[in-house]
Amino acid sequence: MDKKIKILLIEDDKIEILKFNRAISSILQKHIITQANNGKEALSLLEKGLPNIILLDLNMPDTNGIEFLTILKSDDKLKHIPTIVLTTSDNDKDISECYRLGIAGYVLKPLKYQDYEKKISTVLAYWSLNEFKK
Repeated sequence: MDKKIKILLIEDDKIEILKFNRAISSILQKHIITQANNGKEALSLLEKGLPNIILLDLNMPDTNGIEFLTILKSDDKLKHIPTIVLTTSDNDKDISECYRLGIAGYVLKPLKYQDYEKKISTVLAYWSLNEFKK
């Protein structure tokens, strides 16, 4: 029996949340999704339990993605959690800063839903093959 992967989705855009949930609806039984609207809320959720992976938007109110990453990667209890940035920002400074902070991947949200669904499925399939199944 497969172990369910715990995913923390940090996203403030309601349409993006609906799109994400729709994209993974066919594979939802394999994953447990927790959602936070910003980095501050996500940090509070992390105190209650750790996910296997984090999917992070960069552009959010309160604590944005880069601020969240800075806090996450400087915390010895949290820095090991693979974090994948899922964003519309193709800004070279954002990409460089995220990798410098220690992200596991940077995925640009495509405009076409079918392309978005493929990218999400690919990311989750990759992490499903990882050590979480042990």
